[in-house]
Amino acid sequence: MKRNKNNAIPTRVKSSRLKMIKKSMYLYIIFVIPFIYFILFHYLPMYGVIVSFQDYNIVKGFSGSEWVGFKHFEKFLTDSYFWKLVRNTLLLNIYGLLWGFPIPIILALLLNELKNGVFKRVVQSVSYLPHFISSVVVCGMVTNFLASDGLINKILNYFGHDSVQFLMFPEYFRTIFTTTGIWQSAGWNSIIYLSALTAVDQEVVEAAMIDGAGRLKRIRHVMLPSIAPTVSVMLIMQIGKLMNLGYEKILLLYNGSTYETADVISTYVYRRGIINNDLSYATAVGLFQSIIGLILLISANKISKKVSETSMW
Repeated sequence: MKRNKNNAIPTRVKSSRLKMIKKSMYLYIIFVIPFIYFILFHYLPMYGVIVSFQDYNIVKGFSGSEWVGFKHFEKFLTDSYFWKLVRNTLLLNIYGLLWGFPIPIILALLLNELKNGVFKRVVQSVSYLPHFISSVVVCGMVTNFLASDGLINKILNYFGHDSVQFLMFPEYFRTIFTTTGIWQSAGWNSIIYLSALTAVDQEVVEAAMIDGAGRLKRIRHVMLPSIAPTVSVMLIMQIGKLMNLGYEKILLLYNGSTYETADVISTYVYRRGIINNDLSYATAVGLFQSIIGLILLISANKISKKVSETSMW
């Protein structure tokens, strides 16, 4: 691009840019909303991480509170409860990854094979609905179904078994949490894979059919390789979340008797920060969790790039 003697952009170029902006004005307006959201709720609050390096006093504020360096990080890492929190957080996420990650892919492949349009839309709608149900409602349903006089125990009683207090036994918590998570997210997550399947070259599919490939072989040799990049990216994102687990559903389902398997880093941060008002320590734990998540994300991305040449960046 040529510039004049004053090193200014020619008027014609400026005019064309203004026309382009004016033409896409509504897209820019739509973009402004999420941009403001991320600035206000994701980037500006990052300033608050300095609390983790202070003995924060709400009266003195950020500038007046005493700096203590890595005191709170050392306290958390040497806490006898540390490994239990890490173990519970990782196990719940790994269970969700092992069982919950393949199911949306399988569901998308099955839906893609349906020829009856009406039935396909009904199945899609039914599978998407749980995603829009509030966690409070889902936990209420789980509590009622698994109560001593709930539906599950009535079925057990019908077959001659005694009632079981499922939510009071630590060994049942991970199964309950993982199962409800899959039920809520499987249909919604399958949308991404269904979108990827629409981009599969139909000529390749037809060629496979001509060569005598059945449905299973077409899925294995045509469909799955075609959506492999999408699967890789989604897997990288899931691995990056291995140390991050939402606390809302756990808070609503766990109790003192299930702390052994249910208590995770997020619920620990909630108790220490909100209930015990230990803001500095809770912030340090939360920052530690985020840093480990970032390391996992970068590591998974590098491994994927070397193994499959597919990565997020």
